[in-house]
Amino acid sequence: MTETLPPRTSDLPAKWNPGEVEGGMYQRWVERGYFEADPSSDRPPYCIAIPPPNVTGSLHLGHAMDHTLIDILTRRRRMQGYDTLWLPGMDHAGIATQSVVERRLADAGEPTRRELGREEFVRRVWEWKAESGGAILGQMKRLGDGVDWSRERFTLDEGLSRAVQTVFKRMFDDGLIYRAERLVNWSPALQSAISDIEVDHKEVEGELVSMRYGDGDAEIVVATTRVETMLGDTGVAVHPDDERYAHLVGRTVRMPITGRDIPVVADPYVDPEFGSGAVKITPAHDPNDFEMGRRHGLPMPTIMDESGRITGTGTRFDGMDRFAAREAVREELRAQGRIVAEKRPYVHSVGHDSRTGVVIEPRLSLQWFVRVEALAKAAGDAVRNGDTTIHPADMSARFFDWVDNMHDWCISRQLWWGHRIPVWYGPDGETVCVGPDEEPPTGEGWARDEDVLDTWFSSGLWPFSTLGWPDKTEDLERYYPTSALVTGYDILFFWVVRMMMFGTYAMGATPFRHVYLHGLIRDEHGRKMSKSKGNVIDPLELIDAYGADALRFTIARGSNPGTDMSLSDEWVAASRNFTTKLWNATRFAIANGADAAAGLPATESLTDADRWILGRLHQVRQQTDALLEDFQFAKATEGLFHFTWDELCDWYIELAKPQLADPASTTAANTRAVLGHVLDALLRLLHPIVPFVTEALWTGLTGGESVVVAAWPTDAGLAADPAATERVLAVQRLITEVRRFRTEQGLPDRRSVAAKLGGLEAAGLAGHERAVRFLTRLDEPGDDFAPTATVEIGNTHVEIDTSGAIDVAAERARLGRDLAAAQKELDAAEKKLGNPKFTEKAPANVVDGIRARREAAAADIARVTARLEALPSS
Repeated sequence: MTETLPPRTSDLPAKWNPGEVEGGMYQRWVERGYFEADPSSDRPPYCIAIPPPNVTGSLHLGHAMDHTLIDILTRRRRMQGYDTLWLPGMDHAGIATQSVVERRLADAGEPTRRELGREEFVRRVWEWKAESGGAILGQMKRLGDGVDWSRERFTLDEGLSRAVQTVFKRMFDDGLIYRAERLVNWSPALQSAISDIEVDHKEVEGELVSMRYGDGDAEIVVATTRVETMLGDTGVAVHPDDERYAHLVGRTVRMPITGRDIPVVADPYVDPEFGSGAVKITPAHDPNDFEMGRRHGLPMPTIMDESGRITGTGTRFDGMDRFAAREAVREELRAQGRIVAEKRPYVHSVGHDSRTGVVIEPRLSLQWFVRVEALAKAAGDAVRNGDTTIHPADMSARFFDWVDNMHDWCISRQLWWGHRIPVWYGPDGETVCVGPDEEPPTGEGWARDEDVLDTWFSSGLWPFSTLGWPDKTEDLERYYPTSALVTGYDILFFWVVRMMMFGTYAMGATPFRHVYLHGLIRDEHGRKMSKSKGNVIDPLELIDAYGADALRFTIARGSNPGTDMSLSDEWVAASRNFTTKLWNATRFAIANGADAAAGLPATESLTDADRWILGRLHQVRQQTDALLEDFQFAKATEGLFHFTWDELCDWYIELAKPQLADPASTTAANTRAVLGHVLDALLRLLHPIVPFVTEALWTGLTGGESVVVAAWPTDAGLAADPAATERVLAVQRLITEVRRFRTEQGLPDRRSVAAKLGGLEAAGLAGHERAVRFLTRLDEPGDDFAPTATVEIGNTHVEIDTSGAIDVAAERARLGRDLAAAQKELDAAEKKLGNPKFTEKAPANVVDGIRARREAAAADIARVTARLEALPSS
């Protein structure tokens, strides 16, 4: 090669500014159709349905984690040649959305929901959705979600509404859906039943009041934190083996205030060691009492209306709010001399409506339920049979605990926004369930059920309703079952189990082959984020400050299966530093002619450094594939981080600089090819995690259309060369020791000093002398070479002449300060160790720690003293 090849100037800007390019880059990806699936393709399918965010929602860190991890999976599969569908959509979020619109009406001074009427209110909600709903979709684009926007769905769109009505009708006809009076979580604020996931349990300071029922030998003491519920008591329970109350079982006691006689029953639920060993039974307002009431056939009067006011008791408390009634009933009992004891404050857990903050009320009401036993068994069998695999595996135990012990599911809500229950009631007590292709009954006296379905009902159909079910669509045939589900472990029961129940029922197959459950994101101290603590982190603010890639990289690096991760601004800033490092390395490579299209030269023509980095690339590619196949996002990301930062940037690029010194040489040409090859493969490996910066760098390096549609690396690098690797590692150790010596001697980084290298040939490192000198700024020794220090590492040594290179007086002063500090540390350690009171009474690990400090201080004194003695006298 005779032509000199001067370094070319990179077309990349000097600095990566994500905020200036991410939006336009994402829009180009969408416009080019990179994320659109093709069911007519002959490529293997890969499908993930997005966990649908609420239409009222904004991107939070939970979404950011979900979406980042799904995007990693789907971008990689797309690059691997799969027909990839990441299907987007939103949930209508019945309670949240209705609450938002009701507050909007109130703030504007408009009529209330009930004043507007059902039809007009629902119209207003659709109007709100068109104007303000779905803001999160734009925020998903900022994160880089590679979803197929042409297939966006909404749980209340026409197709999904048809799916909901179809499955309800089938389950009703199969006897899997029924209507009954049962105890539910009731929100007086919403005047609706709510699900367990919508209840927040909080420790509150209440009261525990003990009161006396009956008199004489029929006297019995019970205690409660909700005194007002005694108005609905229909029994008292004691343990069957409790001899104290054996004479009362089967008899009645008279209630204070109401004057009713209620039975005393024996039930094994009662703990005879707790309190008085007797409990009051209010079946319509307590879950445990409800079950006891059923066992003993007790009446179940409801004593509170929908808004939490006392009703139907025939007492003066009717019409009172439940909390006002609590005080009034307590005072009445006190006046009657029925209060035995009061404990205040009494800290206990109380359920609150997560939307409104109001205390929920267990309440007996007429609701619709799903009979879950057979459905839950089918979901459990899907995991037991291996049709669905849960990651991490230890989460399977929690899954089985739920599906094997499920109670029937309350699916009705007393709302107006949602899927209205498709049941009509006739004038003569008829009940008719209507399918989507059937006409509802008409005529005088027919009325439709007023309730809507729990949002989780329609969300449970998500994996197949979004693909066109109940119609036999091309998408449904190709993409169901979906390939994987990625979601938080906290909704394993509320959503994952229900999708599996519906999928196995309606489709005869589990809805996904893999379920990956990630943890929650906590603050840097491991605390759960909450507005009250002031530690909530807004992912959009992080994207504004550091770029989407930095946030995504932080999340991926911290996402270990099933465990919570901590996050702070500082960690996202560190990830931005990683993208900057990658940017600068690629710019250097491009400026020095890195050629990704050149093809790798013959192995025998490569230097040890070339062979080493190619071998490491080969290993990292294999490790990345294995880890991502196993949903080990954190380990895969960590491996790519260290390869990029520690090996490629900190070592290979530095070792490549002397190899590129003669641009026309074969060594330089080979180095340009290796640099291009390694960066090409690395940028493709990193792309699913940090899509924006890799797109800019890869297209700049290769001139290719887009890394989004580039092939995933399969044969990157070369098989490891152990001999070359060992030599490179030996060179790294030598360079590191010389650099450490320079730092300790106070030699300026840019100051070259003369040195003689010995033992390189015997160590097989003769060919690396140029690199060692280049990276440690060591000149060839002249005729007047007079070494003042020697650095030894293994069988190699470096004699260095530091005379004239350092300020001897300043260095003596610096070393003197280090010596004094080490001596002070040694004196303190010896004083403690010389004190028998300390060594005999202090824990062994503390004493061992002091001994270690003494040894370290002594070593520091010896090292600093030796360096002081080695300094020139002047």
